[in-house]
Amino acid sequence: MIQKINRLSLVEQVAEQMEQLIEQRQWKVGEKLPPEMELMEKFGVSRNTLREAIRALVHAGLLETRQGSGTLVRSTSVLGAALKRHVKKSTMLETLEVRFALEKQAAKMAAEHRTEEDLTKLEAIVSETKVASEKKDIDQFITSDIEFHKAIVQASGNQLLIDLYEHMTDLLYSFVHDFLAMQPSFQLEQGLHLNVLDAIQKQDQASAAMYVENDMEVLKDYISKMTEE
Repeated sequence: MIQKINRLSLVEQVAEQMEQLIEQRQWKVGEKLPPEMELMEKFGVSRNTLREAIRALVHAGLLETRQGSGTLVRSTSVLGAALKRHVKKSTMLETLEVRFALEKQAAKMAAEHRTEEDLTKLEAIVSETKVASEKKDIDQFITSDIEFHKAIVQASGNQLLIDLYEHMTDLLYSFVHDFLAMQPSFQLEQGLHLNVLDAIQKQDQASAAMYVENDMEVLKDYISKMTEE
């Protein structure tokens, strides 16, 4: 049955544009929104309309109003805001298990769908990781390691999976950084990268998933020991 299409209200239009600015990273997480008068002028709306749009995005979890600080960007998407709320109620292990599941599936899909461009990007990151390993540059090694996993997810070609993983990684970045800094197993991680890359190049889905799972088990064991202490 065909239903009448309702025109978006001014409030909804403003909220939608603001959401796009946030998603496009023109307004970054943690940044304060421009002054109210400036926004009213840019959007061409009244103060009440602007404030209602902001309230809608605060309710959705994209914005946060702080006393004395104004309104700040809290998350890049409604999905990210929802994940943050759930993560706060979950244990670190539960959160990592979700990330692990995403990575394993992404590795299989990357092996199936990867393009030459994806392979070139992964090879470049592996080279960066090797250089960081030889120099014993922990910070660069960690950055490259995280970028490697992100590139695998990108190669899956599934946008929803990419978005989910992006938000999960943002939430767990500090933990993963601290873990790798405390356990600078350069050769182990570099070997994993080479194995996963080889499996993806050969389009061997089973091996790609297996190598990622092996890496997950190392991290899970570490967390289990850490929580027992």
